[in-house]
Amino acid sequence: MSSIPAPTPAHPVSASSSSSIVPPTHSSHVSPPPVPSNTFPISSSALPPPSPHPSLSTRPRSSWIESLRSQARSNLFREAISTYGDMMALAGIPPDQFAFPAVLKAAAGLQDLNLGRQIHAHAVKLGYEQSSVTVANTLLTMYDKCGDIGNVFKLFDRIPERDQVSWNSMLAALCRDEEWVLALDCFRSMVSENLEPSSFTLVSLALACSNLPQVDDGLKLGKQVHAYSLRKGDRKTFTNNSLMTMYSKLGRVGKSRALFESFEDRDLISWNTIISSFAQNECFLEALMLLVRMVRDGIRPDGVTIASVLPTCAQLQMLSAGRELHAYALRNEALIGNSFVGSALVDMYCNCGRIESGHRVFDSLSDRQIGVWNAMIAGYAQNEQDHEALMLFLEMEAIWGLCSNATTIASILPACARCKAFSFKESIHGHVIKKGLQSDMYVQNALMDMYARMGKIGISRIIFDSMEVRDLVSWNTMITASVISECHESALALLMEMQSRRKDASKDEDMYNDERVHSWKPNSVTLMTVLPGCASLAAILKGKEIHGYAIRNSLALDVAVGSALVDMYAKCGCLYLSRRMFDQMPVRNIVTWNVIIMAYGMHGKGEEALQLFKNMVGDGAGGEGVMPNEVTFIALFAACSHSGMVEEGMRLFYSMKDEHGVEPLPDHYACVVDLLGRAGQVAEAFQLIDSMPSEYDKTGAWSSLLGACRIHQNLEVGEIAAMNLLELEPDVASHYVLLSNIYSSAGLWDKAMDVRRKMKERGVRKEPGCSWTEFGDEVHKFIAGESSHPQSQELHRFLETLSDRMRKEGYVPDTSCVLHNVNEEEKEALLCGHSEKLAIAFGILNTPPGMTIRVAKNLRVCNDCHTATKFISKIEEREIILRDVRRFHHFRDGKCSCGDYW
Repeated sequence: MSSIPAPTPAHPVSASSSSSIVPPTHSSHVSPPPVPSNTFPISSSALPPPSPHPSLSTRPRSSWIESLRSQARSNLFREAISTYGDMMALAGIPPDQFAFPAVLKAAAGLQDLNLGRQIHAHAVKLGYEQSSVTVANTLLTMYDKCGDIGNVFKLFDRIPERDQVSWNSMLAALCRDEEWVLALDCFRSMVSENLEPSSFTLVSLALACSNLPQVDDGLKLGKQVHAYSLRKGDRKTFTNNSLMTMYSKLGRVGKSRALFESFEDRDLISWNTIISSFAQNECFLEALMLLVRMVRDGIRPDGVTIASVLPTCAQLQMLSAGRELHAYALRNEALIGNSFVGSALVDMYCNCGRIESGHRVFDSLSDRQIGVWNAMIAGYAQNEQDHEALMLFLEMEAIWGLCSNATTIASILPACARCKAFSFKESIHGHVIKKGLQSDMYVQNALMDMYARMGKIGISRIIFDSMEVRDLVSWNTMITASVISECHESALALLMEMQSRRKDASKDEDMYNDERVHSWKPNSVTLMTVLPGCASLAAILKGKEIHGYAIRNSLALDVAVGSALVDMYAKCGCLYLSRRMFDQMPVRNIVTWNVIIMAYGMHGKGEEALQLFKNMVGDGAGGEGVMPNEVTFIALFAACSHSGMVEEGMRLFYSMKDEHGVEPLPDHYACVVDLLGRAGQVAEAFQLIDSMPSEYDKTGAWSSLLGACRIHQNLEVGEIAAMNLLELEPDVASHYVLLSNIYSSAGLWDKAMDVRRKMKERGVRKEPGCSWTEFGDEVHKFIAGESSHPQSQELHRFLETLSDRMRKEGYVPDTSCVLHNVNEEEKEALLCGHSEKLAIAFGILNTPPGMTIRVAKNLRVCNDCHTATKFISKIEEREIILRDVRRFHHFRDGKCSCGDYW
């Protein structure tokens, strides 16, 4: 459209002077729009071609204004702009205080900032920016919706007499720009102007409170907002809806539910709000029940309802309910075409393990927006179909030309970490930087996880430390990274740090915005992540402390947390507490059963482990009818192996496929080889390896056989096993060490030295023996042959004295465990420096008489230490629980629970 002469106002308007109340300053202020001299160009891209009208010049002003306002109310924005242009250019009628709000609404609806600035310039020329607060307020809203927060501040400063709508518009703009603290400050300024808040004010305040970094502060202020609405008698539905949303975001779903039940004028948004509140706070069953109640009350679910409920079906693994919702959407054309519903359906099917169904929904959607692609990529990644996830990601960007966002990157990064075919894993980090997403919190969380899976925990920590804002997922991710990298003490330190506000935070610091002084409350994911760290460290006291926290916060009976507690107690040597926790759990899944079966097996109670298996799979009285999986049989074979139950183990091995539908895998063969080899049936174990399917990886089986040859001094078969292992895994130290030990025990020192020489040439280093024990708030570590511990000299002196007392009781050092060609006296001295003996000595010297000593070791306990610990338990009248890399040994009164079979 050509330029239109700007009309001259018939009556000049002068701006009234008023003192300016300056709202909080903002860094993005921009210059106000220029005032044109004689023309007013309208963006032609925003307008349809003009249609000539024969009677335009005679059409009255009121007709033009009413037409313009009607089109704006009906969201016919382009038509409204066209009417505005015709009114001025063809009819010569200047806009007034009634026309400007309508046309500005149209510009805001089109999000055409340039057009909005031109209209603003026209309003300035005609004097309406200063004379009409309604026009000024509409200008605020226009700049807000067009994303120009700088001009919002500028314009707000220039309004001579601000009314309630002015302040509400400013509050809404600050909330849209996520300036939550500034919004609260702006509200305080509003109150200081003696303006009473309206329902719209309360809606913005509730939104700001729900997004404050400090949940406690947000809840406190949010309750004040709620109390104010009650005092003023504000029972409007949209106010209640915003308060429900606020309570939900602050984790107070009970208050959200109570508010929902307190008013009767509930609309569709009310129902959607309460359903999504329960779903987002992991109250999945309650969310589904509310959907049922909603339908019974005659409210028809819309796309928001369906998209909110479908994730609950996935979390509860209620595929049938998800399919019912899918069928409902198919019967409603508007729903099945909804992008949010489509994304939720893809996500639901993928989370229920139905990748094919998810992909069929994906293929059926004609309007595949970025959310749908993200759902499908995440579905592949979550089900570890990493190659498919990466290919779909490439297709989305390279073929369809869609630009990945933070959710896309956060979904694809786990696939990048796992996919062996994707060798240049760090390149995805470069892609993130090119996209400008490196500061996005969700992407940073995913990057931390990726680097941890790659074994680069240092980079994960650098990213974590550089984060300006962290959420609970950030802390959980870093704790998980520490655990999988076996930095268990770091994981426990992070657990303490996340719960503590920064000690040196001054009173002047911004307690609303500064995340550094924020404490986080561990959730079920935190606990199930950190408990394996306690188990690895045998830190029973710390584990009990976490258990207490879980009980106080109603997390102990969560199936994932409960399973982790069962495992923790078992691996800390407290089998009775492990079983008690297991018996208390109202819901047990396959993981829970596998953990308790493994626990009994590690403690040498094979018969009890088999009975638990029967209880698990049984359908009758006392049985739970749980289907076993591959891990179940690994636990069972280990239990049989540690208890010498060869016949029972072999019976399970040959029946696992026919009776339980589990195909024997390489790990199962390795366990059965260990079962046979430990029992001295080395030839049978060798034959079993020979019978393995040719495509199977035999590394684990050969390793088990080599270990059996070490126990039973079978040199011939040991050499065969070692030869195969060194071909398959030439850089694994334990293979060289076991072969060298076999040669040393047979007195073949030259061959033993030759093996160690080859090991050195390849740069392969033996892992040193390390034992640890918990005392107070610390885990004390001891390494064989080292004296770095503060009490090292005292411990060695004590062991020398203890050794003399043991000799008087009949102890004879087993020097065959020293695999060095030195004299007997030197061998005995080396035996005294074994890590488990140092840890036991530390426990005796630092704990009260009679107290149980718990020690964990990273390697198999040697024969001499096993014998010595039996003597120590009798002399010191202590129970000593020793966990080596294979199993538990409970020493009491000179005897071991393993019966010398290990």
